[in-house]
Amino acid sequence: MIQKTEICEAFEDVRDDSTPTTWLCLKYDGNNIVLKEKGDNYDDLLEQFGEDERAYAFVRVIMGDELSKRAKFALITWTGPSVSVIKKAKMSTDKAEVKSVITSFAAEITADSREEVTLEVVKDRLLKAGGANYGTGARD
Repeated sequence: MIQKTEICEAFEDVRDDSTPTTWLCLKYDGNNIVLKEKGDNYDDLLEQFGEDERAYAFVRVIMGDELSKRAKFALITWTGPSVSVIKKAKMSTDKAEVKSVITSFAAEITADSREEVTLEVVKDRLLKAGGANYGTGARD
């Protein structure tokens, strides 16, 4: 079961460019998927990804070049390397429930190591998902 109301509110908070919130993290509380944390520092999100934890994260990243900047979104599915095979398998069906609430994102990332979800990797995945990349090549 998923905490739809609380997660929907956090989802809208991350999507809102006027708020400082840039990520949310969902985790398991027994068999329930709950909002565990949200914040504005990407390093704090990485701390949510434990060796024996399962999590879903929704992230807002400002992309673009000197001519145009816009928010892009990614959905991260985290399965720590110590998570059992049975719990990993359960995530495939649970992800459908998560996607019923977190509905709009440009890139989907499945990871089991922090190297796969660094901010640089997420930006690269969003850049590739975005298609044409115009400008002088200067990005930040």
